[in-house]
Amino acid sequence: MPRRPPWNRRSEAGLADLSPAAAAEQAARRSYGRLVAFLAARSRDVAGAEDALADAFETALRRWPVDGIPANPEAWLLTVARRKTIDGLRGRRRDEEAAAWLEWLAELETPSDAHALPDRRLELMFACAHPAIDASARAPLMLQAVLGFDAATIAAAFLVAPAAMSQRLVRAKAKIRQAGIGLQVPQRAELGERLAAVLSAIYAVYADAWTDAAGTDPRRRDLAAEAIWLARLVASLLPQEPEALGLLALMLYSHARRAARRDAQGVYVPLDEQDAALWEHALINEAEGLLHLAASHGRPGRYQLEAAVQSAHLEGRRRGQANWTAIERLYAGLCELTGSPVAALNHAVALSNTAGAAAGLAALDGLHTELGNYQPYWAARAELLGRSGRVAEARQASERAIELESDEAVREFLRRRASAWR
Repeated sequence: MPRRPPWNRRSEAGLADLSPAAAAEQAARRSYGRLVAFLAARSRDVAGAEDALADAFETALRRWPVDGIPANPEAWLLTVARRKTIDGLRGRRRDEEAAAWLEWLAELETPSDAHALPDRRLELMFACAHPAIDASARAPLMLQAVLGFDAATIAAAFLVAPAAMSQRLVRAKAKIRQAGIGLQVPQRAELGERLAAVLSAIYAVYADAWTDAAGTDPRRRDLAAEAIWLARLVASLLPQEPEALGLLALMLYSHARRAARRDAQGVYVPLDEQDAALWEHALINEAEGLLHLAASHGRPGRYQLEAAVQSAHLEGRRRGQANWTAIERLYAGLCELTGSPVAALNHAVALSNTAGAAAGLAALDGLHTELGNYQPYWAARAELLGRSGRVAEARQASERAIELESDEAVREFLRRRASAWR
């Protein structure tokens, strides 16, 4: 398994204010995916690029405390990683193909300006989505190779054992090299079988960042910005793909509300109680425009429907009255389109607001097997049981939701809701 950069991530600061280790950490946050994509662009050896870059970071941890932090850490790391790659090729291969790679690597100039380094992350993401790679490995491979997630984190996100995920990733990287899969955005005829995996990976990155509601984790802050940047890039390259537009709209709707998710004391604030004055309305307006543009193509999809739900919720909050009939219909369409149990959960909640708590509970009853360890399922069940007057059952469900929740602010919110049931 290729090695990962040897440190935990910390907060941003100017280079002059950082220790050598912290400067290396910052370079990893900002440049890891770009450097891997750049190094792998010609060799198509993602694992080899990761290993060379890991060696470069380890060298930085030894050299920077002695020599000082370079003016351009990214260019320094790329230079060292190139040398590691050349040394590896010389040690492993002697044939004409190896000679050709060595010639190319020797001629490759390391940009003195970090901004001159071509950003090939999107190309690497599409390469990871190649149909020759097992479908279950495509999005996880993007998360690791392009955005630096470790195998354990990816395994948790996809409900897979870490060892199994590690093997899946190793096989996928070997496939890229063995099949000679190129790094480029595919032709339009090939987009259908690749775009969905790329969008799924980008959304997974943003969803991971969204769990840091307080905005105190610099890694997740960076990931949110990274996901939006990648979504903007996909949408700009593929403006005729409505799902690319829909995903960007969905993330912008969510990102616009980030400042309202906690009050001044750090208390969790649900959407229906948020102060709309704290929302970034420029982002909401941009999302609205993107959603209308996506809808004009007449090809509805998951991200467009989820963005439309966000739009309806935000409009309802601004008006003081949610349009639950519209929201329930959107979730019904999402359930039909995706078969997702999470969509079914949200549909049940919406149904409870149009047809009553009993109807919502009936819809929830069929989801226990799939969502029995999912906090929002138990929180929704507790709420609907409480509204139905089944207080003892509501408190039991609330206790289960609290057990499953790791965010203390949300745990306290759930406790307050439970204490209100009489």
